[in-house]
Amino acid sequence: MSRFSKSILLVALCGASVAASAFDTYGIGRQATPAEVKAWDIDVRADFKGLPKGSGTVQKGNDLFEEKCASCHGSFGESNEVFTPLVGGTTKDDIKNGRVGGFVSGDIPQRTTFTKVATISTVWDYIYRAMPWTAPKSLKPDDVYAILAYFLNLAEIVPEDFTLSDQNIAEVQKKMPNRYGMSTDHGMWPGAPAKKGGIGNGGKPDVKNVACMKNCKTEVQIGSTLPDYARTAHGELADQYRSFGPVRGTRTLDGSAAAAAPAVSPEMELATKSGCMACHGVNNKIVGPGYNEVVARYKDQADAESRLVAKVKAGGQGVWGAVPMPPNGHLADADIKKLVHWIFSGAK
Repeated sequence: MSRFSKSILLVALCGASVAASAFDTYGIGRQATPAEVKAWDIDVRADFKGLPKGSGTVQKGNDLFEEKCASCHGSFGESNEVFTPLVGGTTKDDIKNGRVGGFVSGDIPQRTTFTKVATISTVWDYIYRAMPWTAPKSLKPDDVYAILAYFLNLAEIVPEDFTLSDQNIAEVQKKMPNRYGMSTDHGMWPGAPAKKGGIGNGGKPDVKNVACMKNCKTEVQIGSTLPDYARTAHGELADQYRSFGPVRGTRTLDGSAAAAAPAVSPEMELATKSGCMACHGVNNKIVGPGYNEVVARYKDQADAESRLVAKVKAGGQGVWGAVPMPPNGHLADADIKKLVHWIFSGAK
């Protein structure tokens, strides 16, 4: 059992003990059942302990990806609209050497999943527990093997007729482009030093906790900025609408972080506050259709606004693809009507 699984099991057992004590004392709670504990114990280690049996072909993965993943990640995993690309930035030499050359030279154009990740088990584990975004843990192990096989083919790690399985995934690990890109030679990894065949450096700290207390600044301003390689990954952030936070994003295309953001209408503020703009652009599709597409589809229907009001409130799926729109019953009817009227009025 992995360290993560042991931690989860310990929490479950401690929780079960507390629950039993609470039941004995107050008549509330119960012990976690073996099935409930097992449902949490799904992590896959770097040595593939915990990996379920199964298999999947590149072609099946292609079909599943288009059905369940492409709406957020784009066909061929190249999307920048919702998430940065999954595949790209690696070469045949990287597959041979196990280290992405762009990181070594410092001129990598954009970081993708397969330029960064060192262990294929990490990708398998994440897809299995967290994807698709709208229905996590709904994929069967064979589905995950297939989707991952498709990614590996896109990254030119395996051929298009490849079948990935629990029996050959360890061989695929030997071809990961950045398999030597993760260091364990630091104090966060206990155990024998890596140079002696173990993992980590024996738990020895890799920093010296000595405060100089000389030439100290009287005032420190803390902030954050995007690294150069990521600044333009999603276009102009200041022109995009966020569903959270007090301000828009920084200027990324012209380099002027102090440029003033344009004024927005009360309807746009309401749409942003309500979370609409996280999935819909005014003139472009994000997860759901752009508002211009909605207007174009319904423009000749006399009851378009009333129909869309009902759909926003109740939610729906299938008209614009496989990704569902959740119901918005938490919004006041007046606000929904205001938003729908704004959309049909041009959404400015």
